[in-house]
Amino acid sequence: MSSLLNKMMITSLLQLTPYLLSLLLFLLLLEQISYLTKKRTAPGPPVVLPFLGNAILLVRNPTRFWDRQSALAKSSPLGFSSNYVIGKFILFIRDTHLSHKIFANVRPDAFALVGHPFGKKLFGDHNLIYMTGQEHKDLRRRIAPNFTPKALSTYTALQQIIILHHLQNWLRLSSQARPDPITLRFLVRDMNLETSQTVFVGPYLGPAAREKFKSDYNLFNVGLMKLPIDLPGTAFRNARLAVSRLVETLSFCAERSKARMEIANSEPTCLIDFWMHETVQELRNAAQAGSPEPAVVSEVEIGAHLFDFLFAAQDASTSSLLWAVTLLDSHPEVLAKVREEVAGIWSPESDSLITAEQLSRMKYTHAVGREVVRYRAPATMVPHIASVDFPLTETYTIPKGTIVFPSAYESCLQGFSDPERFDPDRFSDERQEDRIYKRNYLAFGAGAHQCVGQRYALNHLVLFIAMFCTLIDFKRLRTDGCDDIEFVPTICPKDDCKVFLSPRCTRLPSL
Repeated sequence: MSSLLNKMMITSLLQLTPYLLSLLLFLLLLEQISYLTKKRTAPGPPVVLPFLGNAILLVRNPTRFWDRQSALAKSSPLGFSSNYVIGKFILFIRDTHLSHKIFANVRPDAFALVGHPFGKKLFGDHNLIYMTGQEHKDLRRRIAPNFTPKALSTYTALQQIIILHHLQNWLRLSSQARPDPITLRFLVRDMNLETSQTVFVGPYLGPAAREKFKSDYNLFNVGLMKLPIDLPGTAFRNARLAVSRLVETLSFCAERSKARMEIANSEPTCLIDFWMHETVQELRNAAQAGSPEPAVVSEVEIGAHLFDFLFAAQDASTSSLLWAVTLLDSHPEVLAKVREEVAGIWSPESDSLITAEQLSRMKYTHAVGREVVRYRAPATMVPHIASVDFPLTETYTIPKGTIVFPSAYESCLQGFSDPERFDPDRFSDERQEDRIYKRNYLAFGAGAHQCVGQRYALNHLVLFIAMFCTLIDFKRLRTDGCDDIEFVPTICPKDDCKVFLSPRCTRLPSL
């Protein structure tokens, strides 16, 4: 009886097979028609793989994928190109004017900033980058005191102490590795992570918590570059859980900081202190005036926002520092000018920190930092999702649900005089290309979501350049393709910046 039933089931399935295949082919055809309908006249592949689209190339070789999109966009006067990835239609925008149009329309009835194509799954819904309107304006107002000159001066002291500590370690590692070079990418990443931890939450994160924090952030970084398969054991699931733990840790730091700032005459020593100091003062003023208690951001929300800062500062800064080393090595005339300027302002033998006033006088070194960020914009693209059908040009409307990638990298290599050339003098008082081509300089974004911490980021880069060039002699191990771009997820040199290091001065400063 059982054998007969099995035969009947097999027979039925065989009879249904042509219909199932027809249905599958029909669905695949509908998918291709949907893609072509959205694509219209935009340059892009004429046919895409079912569901996956070009996801395999994007994950395996993101540099090649985005180079193709850039080439397609250049091939057309439209200034953009299209593709299809994991069921999503995407648009890559190369034209600066069109990129500004996206940045200027982040609102519920136009575009939502997502930061990452699958960002909400990773970061959660209540994240700074997803906020719009008055709520977003109010939060940026509360964040502003974290980046005043006084606050930035506090941070520069912390940054220099950490930079010096890591430079000492790099010299030791380089000496031990001879005759081989050392790889800077992971060393710079670790230095930046310690800098972010110390500047953002200072004394509220102990040594054991820092190690756990580092491990979780590494899990997050790995998951960023993987397919969004949210199953137990996958890199994406591990990254999502790691983010939850990181936010919880940062929220606890916010609680401890608030408790300390409530003590009379407590002075801020890190970013969260400046934030909590302002919050406590706001609550005190309301109580003294007999006014209703103002709505303040909760510690849990602050933890999420601190993670935003960490994400923005960590990977982008690592990228910029690696490119600074790479470009200074390949441009010895620029390196010589940096060393000459810094030597006239700060001496390692003084055993003193570079002050905010001294830092402001390093105009050429600042120009080098800005040119590094322009020439190799670390956050190459800023993903948005179209909330509605949006008319991008007179002839093309972006379909609702499209993931749109305005390219900051492409804009930074347009407009400027000889834009493919590394030339810090373009930011001099004489040439002022930063003003003339301001709309092209999109390394820190534009519009309501422009990077709120860009002065902090530039200070960190300039301090690193000044100290690294003054204290260390360095030489890159040059191989074929070593300076090619690699996505990790921000961009860095393909060889992860292999260098030989040696001390440049008789002794390092004692800060």
